[in-house]
Amino acid sequence: EVQLLESGGGLVQPGGSLRLSCLGSGFTFSSYTMNWVRQAPGKGLEWLAGISVGGSTVMYADSVKGRFTISRDNAKNTLYLQLDALKSEYMVMYFCAKEATAYQGVKSYNKYEAGRLKRGQGTQATVSS
Repeated sequence: EVQLLESGGGLVQPGGSLRLSCLGSGFTFSSYTMNWVRQAPGKGLEWLAGISVGGSTVMYADSVKGRFTISRDNAKNTLYLQLDALKSEYMVMYFCAKEATAYQGVKSYNKYEAGRLKRGQGTQATVSS
């Protein structure tokens, strides 16, 4: 069974940083492009970043470019998202999401595609003073 377990969320002040992790199991992690998406209360899922199977290609949404960094460690089956210069937000859920098909290229999603991405349970973050 495919499982994605996110961690690292919490409460941080504006301008601060968080590092999110996502441990994948039940599939060959190194064969799948991985992504991060988020969802604010009452809003839809927003794609943030994607990384290729080997980690050499990354893409970001304009809203986070220059502030967030996606990376992966295939030996540890783990995906990361470094969040810097955080802006105020309340109870936003961050999810990692794997592509449905192995060896898909990195794609910038204007809209979350549930048929193409499988996400975990998420980790929550609040940025507030």
